Amino acid sequence: MKKIEAVIKPFKLDEVREALSEIGVNGLTVTEVKGFGRQKGHTELYRGAEYVVDFLPKIKVELVVADSLVESAMEAIIKAARTGKIGDGKIFVSSIEQVVRIRTGETGEQAV
Repeated sequence: MKKIEAVIKPFKLDEVREALSEIGVNGLTVTEVKGFGRQKGHTELYRGAEYVVDFLPKIKVELVVADSLVESAMEAIIKAARTGKIGDGKIFVSSIEQVVRIRTGETGEQAV
């Protein structure tokens, strides 16, 4: 099993969720986060004063999938989240050693 963490632009969340549903991903966790990458934030004008926004709002989507679904899940996220502009985000994949569904006690892929 693998954990996929994708940091995406907020307005792309619905498209990413739909794309993952189409390939059979049952559940995911979404968190509102802030951060910056190469773009290093930006400046904004507020009531006549210019100020720097260091951390940009992003959405972090986390899901755990079977090894067989990793490539298709990554492709679905990339296709749905890409705008072609700076700040589209990143995808991180890591191994998951164990999963337990608390309610039933199921373990492994049955718990996902």
